[in-house]
Amino acid sequence: MIEAYKEQGWKIEQLTHELNKLKRQIFGVKSERFISDTPQEQLRISFSQEEHAVPVPEQREELTYQRKKPGKKQHPVRQELPAHLPRKIIDIYPEGYDESMKTLGIETTEVLEYTPGKLHVIRYQRHKCKTNDDQGNARMLIAELPCRAIDKGMAGPGLLSFVITDKYLDHTPLHRQSQQFAREQVNLSRSTLTGWVGQCFRLLLPLYESLRVIIRESSYLQVDESGILVLTQDKEQSKVKGCMQIYHAVNEKLAFFQYTPTKEQANLIEILKSFKGNLQVDGNVSYEELKKEENQKKKYPDITVSHCMAHARRKFDEALDNDRSRASYALTEIQALYEIERRARDELLDANLIVALRKKEAVPILKRLHEWLEREYDNVLPKSKIREAIAYSLKRWAGLCEYVNAGHLLIDNNQVENLIRPLALGRKNYMFAGSHDGARGAALYYSFIGTCKLNNIDAYWWFHDVFIRIQDHPINRIHELLPTKNFRFLHREDGT
Repeated sequence: MIEAYKEQGWKIEQLTHELNKLKRQIFGVKSERFISDTPQEQLRISFSQEEHAVPVPEQREELTYQRKKPGKKQHPVRQELPAHLPRKIIDIYPEGYDESMKTLGIETTEVLEYTPGKLHVIRYQRHKCKTNDDQGNARMLIAELPCRAIDKGMAGPGLLSFVITDKYLDHTPLHRQSQQFAREQVNLSRSTLTGWVGQCFRLLLPLYESLRVIIRESSYLQVDESGILVLTQDKEQSKVKGCMQIYHAVNEKLAFFQYTPTKEQANLIEILKSFKGNLQVDGNVSYEELKKEENQKKKYPDITVSHCMAHARRKFDEALDNDRSRASYALTEIQALYEIERRARDELLDANLIVALRKKEAVPILKRLHEWLEREYDNVLPKSKIREAIAYSLKRWAGLCEYVNAGHLLIDNNQVENLIRPLALGRKNYMFAGSHDGARGAALYYSFIGTCKLNNIDAYWWFHDVFIRIQDHPINRIHELLPTKNFRFLHREDGT
């Protein structure tokens, strides 16, 4: 009977937590920022369990202020419009003006206006010429067409770049793009646009494979994955849930998306067979295979697995409603670890100084937190959210602490999670991929767009430049076209 009551109590606690979580998602603030309940705890970077807050006597201070007398109303100052925008000048003369009048001055008013992007046509007129060869025989000459991204296609590089970035960067499905073109009295069906996207995929595939090779050769990867619905006829159901894997090469600033039909362990770690270096992952159990002792010695001897502190922190944030006291302690300690990382960034410390700072200040916090986790694990209910949070961190503790050993390692993999956001936004618009091939195409385009973002490169102009160059570019130097810090534009019409 007692066990039944305990089970019922745990079930009520679990349902209460799920209800509070749902309410927070619907009505609450989405930010996970933690603010301690006690002012003294907000000011202290760290504390031990034995320390007690010393009561601070209430202090009062006298505040004075100055108030302006009512007078002429102050109008807000309008900001100047950007100087790089083209200007269309319209001169307006007073009524009754004639050329004999002398102009004393000009009052200038600028209005920011917008004209929707306009399609235009480039007509290549290839002149035919008649000439004679050395033997005096007549011969016809005709100019060659410049190389085009899609051979014999009517779409120029600018239009192809717009269709791709509008779909994968601005999340506009192709059927909506077709409707936009129709408003410009241009008939471009959805099937036509789909064909262009597919042909560009095949054109960019060698560059995508080159990116895969560089990713495998990187020494520090952050990895994450996200689901994507895919229409298929493989099963009786109309759609299946595939998996989009995201790899972030931190040192090289490269993003690589790879689609796999299922989220099976073998698919997730396939690309890592030849990887050597540090692999930072979340709590996905599929990567536990990499940490097994027998695999560390045989299959993956050169991979060091580190974990994400942000995921551990998130577990304690979710446990606040369950056990605020314990969850607040863990969150405050983790907050102190992030404060150390913030100082390292602000002071622009090099890798050696970052390691020294972490050894001096972060290691004691981690040691204290680990001792607390081990002590509290048996003091909380087995099926409670706080127990789940503590167990999550203890199971991955070595990986959570790995970042202190190297200055180039990050405390979390938030950067790779940021790369997932365009995929998540896109799913809300196009809802699913039309096929497995369509999902693989999305992986290719998201890879290049994500890499452009990491290197502050305008994705539209990068696609535009590459579509002009790639057909004639040597295949053994295809990596030169990747949107990295070494990329140089040859064709960019916006003047930058």
